[in-house]
Amino acid sequence: MAKATTAGDTSPASAGSAGQEPLFQLSASVHVTAPPEKVYALVSDMERSREWSPECTGGSWSSGLPGTVGAVFRGENLRSGDVVAWAPVVRGTWFTECEVIAADPGHTFQWSMRNSTGVKQDSVWAYDIEPADGGSTLTHRFRMGSATEGIQGITAEMDDETRKRFFAEWSNKLALDLLVTLKRIKRVVEGPTREG
Repeated sequence: MAKATTAGDTSPASAGSAGQEPLFQLSASVHVTAPPEKVYALVSDMERSREWSPECTGGSWSSGLPGTVGAVFRGENLRSGDVVAWAPVVRGTWFTECEVIAADPGHTFQWSMRNSTGVKQDSVWAYDIEPADGGSTLTHRFRMGSATEGIQGITAEMDDETRKRFFAEWSNKLALDLLVTLKRIKRVVEGPTREG
């Protein structure tokens, strides 16, 4: 069973302020009956992320040696209209660029989202893997220290109360995404079970 935790002050006033908590800081973990090396090989293959991501539908490496630090992945994503439906978030198909910032086989794989000019933002997704109980504990993490270009655009016209509501609902959406992702990865690694 996957479990999620959240941390940090998601109030817009604290976002990006020196000495303040990250805007978003979430993680979820699941036990997988496979060795860390096998789990790492799977989660670091970003072209396969469409098999488990709630939004990524595909993509390809655009520069660098795939899966190594500095390599850039261009992802294709799809977001439905019911995701925080009242907020002005991107709907339908949209694209992202991310850069691998850590690649330690069997241990951790991390990438940072880039802005429209190709600069890494303070927005990092990660998989951490540890041996446990004859298999592995896989932890999926997301941290946004300060608002990205996208979040700034979404919240630009919001007043404080609306912004606070958005950050709370978006945090819930992210927490669910982490859990869904881990459940799907577990299924890919272990194969389907009777519980589905």
